[in-house]
Formats: sequence, structure tokens, C-alpha cells
Amino acid sequence: MALIEFRGVKKAFGPKVVYRDLNLDIHRGESLTIIGGSGQGKSVMLKLLIGLLKADGGSIKYDGEEVTNLKEKAYAKVRKHIGMLFQGAALFDSLSVRENVAYGLREHGRPSEGEVDRAVNEALTYVGLPGIEDMWPSDLSGGMKKRVGLARTIALRPDVLLYDEPTTGLDPINTTRINRLMLKLKRTLNITSVAVTHDMTSAFTISDRIVMIRDGGVVFSGTPDEIRETRDPYVRDFIEGNAPHDEDTQTLLRSAG
Repeated sequence: MALIEFRGVKKAFGPKVVYRDLNLDIHRGESLTIIGGSGQGKSVMLKLLIGLLKADGGSIKYDGEEVTNLKEKAYAKVRKHIGMLFQGAALFDSLSVRENVAYGLREHGRPSEGEVDRAVNEALTYVGLPGIEDMWPSDLSGGMKKRVGLARTIALRPDVLLYDEPTTGLDPINTTRINRLMLKLKRTLNITSVAVTHDMTSAFTISDRIVMIRDGGVVFSGTPDEIRETRDPYVRDFIEGNAPHDEDTQTLLRSAG
């Protein structure tokens, strides 16, 4: 049984139809990357899964449980298992790094200050930023903000991590750093990951499977090697327009391994 199931999901915003018939299985422990053109609904899929948006029809299941039309209180239990790194890291400017990382811990329970301190220190160390607890978001570079956002997410020890454009706006060094962190999380914590990205370097580096969505549904699903070899003209045009040179990808793969 798949950990996450989308069956016949429909979603529209007024006359704009995003999903006509979305069908997708995501398996426990895999790293799935979702690609597709702008406006095809990649980020919408993540928001449907965690209840930030409601589907107009169809079924979404998490670990066998129907979550499509859960009330907000019931959805809070699902969100304990699913973390999300938003595109802009979504840090609170008025909170220190420590309080940002601790935010989810406080929302989902009543830990002692000692427990909070340990969890914050562990999470920041995990993302390579120990000792910055007293800094503020305004003091951080774009890459550091992404890593603090990731620390906030993994402090809750989720089973699933959703990444919305995790490398957008980052330079190549920070892009490689985030890719390495995503691979490390899969390897050491056995986290199921679902990433939305336009960055084919990242897609080829982090993915067990790549899914392309277009015209309201899935039009391709396969391994990185399979997507490289596909003859589908639309898929080929997309990856050739967004893909790095092979040698660049291989360099990243070696460094991330």
C-alpha cells in the first residue's frame, strides 16, 4: 500500500482548472520530485496534501486514512507526520532563530525548555548551523534561511517532508548544500520526500522517481534514467530546456554522495 494516494483528484480556481483527474501513489521512504511548467499545479498538490487547500473532488489518503475533507482539528494530527519547507522558508521575522525552530514544537505539544533547547540545537547542528540560535532572520543569507526552515521542520521528526522549490534563488554552492541535506535526511532518517522544483540538477540528484504533471494530471512517472531516455516530445523539451550538462549533474551526484 502506498503511503500517500491521490485518486481522481479535482481542483479549480474559478474557471482555471488545475487538476481534472490526478492519480498518484507515493511510497514510504522514496524521494519523489514533481516537475512541470508554471501554473500546472505542482505546489497546489503539496497544499492539498497538508490541507492548506481543499480538493473539489476525488480522494487523498495518508497511510490509509482518508484526509480529503478532514476538519482543521483532525488535520492537525496528520500534520504532525508531514513537514513542509516553503519556497521562501517562511520564517517569522519577529522571532529569533531559536524561536523559529521551536515554533512547531510548541504548537504540537508542551515540551519543557530543556527539551526545546535540545531539539533546537540538534536540528540546527543537523543542517550545519550550530550556535546561531540568537540570530534573527534579517541576519541570515538566503541559503541560511532555507536551512533554518528545514531545521524547524525536522525538529518535529516528520515521516514525510514536502519541499516547495527548495533551491529557488540560491547560488550553486547553496543549491548543492540543500541537495546534500535532502539526501542526508533520506539516508539517515528514512524520510519520505516530495519535492517540487524547476531545477533539473536537483531533480536528477535527489530523486528516486520523477513525475511530470500537465493538463490536470500525471503525464510521466519514472526514474531519472527513464526520464532521460523518454521519447515523449513534451517531456524532452522540458528537461532539455531546464537540464544541466551531464557532467555538471555527475559532479553534484559525487559531491552529494
